[in-house]
Amino acid sequence: MAPRRPRRHVPTGPRSAPRRRQRSVRVSVAVALLGTATALVLLSLPTRSVLWLSLASVSSLVLSWAALRIVWTEVLQSRRENAADRAAAARAYRELFTVRAAEHAEFTTAMTERLAEARLSQRELEGLLALQQGRTTAAESVAAQRQAEQEERLQQLRGRVAELEEAAAAIAATEAAAAARPVDEDALRAWETRSPDSVVELAAWEENLRDTMRAAGRSRRQA
Repeated sequence: MAPRRPRRHVPTGPRSAPRRRQRSVRVSVAVALLGTATALVLLSLPTRSVLWLSLASVSSLVLSWAALRIVWTEVLQSRRENAADRAAAARAYRELFTVRAAEHAEFTTAMTERLAEARLSQRELEGLLALQQGRTTAAESVAAQRQAEQEERLQQLRGRVAELEEAAAAIAATEAAAAARPVDEDALRAWETRSPDSVVELAAWEENLRDTMRAAGRSRRQA
């Protein structure tokens, strides 16, 4: 916004001191002339002389016309000065109106630019908010999907643990049954002699079973 310009002084009346003094002098002179003419007429009346009455009459007429001329000149000059003052005031008001119109146009332009910037900022913020909401929704959907996958994996692990527990229970029951029966050492030795690979496979199977049971136990503790 443009800085404020200094206010211009607008003349609203006549130029006071010198003009009033000049006017008062002229009016005083006119009044003095009229007073002189009146005094001459009054002084010539007691004489009853035609000469003095004629001189007094002529002098009073001349002084009266001179006073009228002075007053008329003052009236005309006052009219001219008042017209000049009104013209100067009109020019000053026109210049003031021009300045105020320019200031108003500058203010309107500045406010329009600020309003446009505010609307642009609002649209940018709305776009950022919509983008953030989209990201939040996507993150929530991904988190829900991962949670569903984890729950599904947990159910699978629980089923696997149950199967391993059943297998372990079956193996324990088989071992208990085998321990309860008398072992024919000659037959066992003969079986081991006939099929050494079967013994190795059985030991490997037992080792795998132990590893599986350990993994199931860890999964259960983590769950």
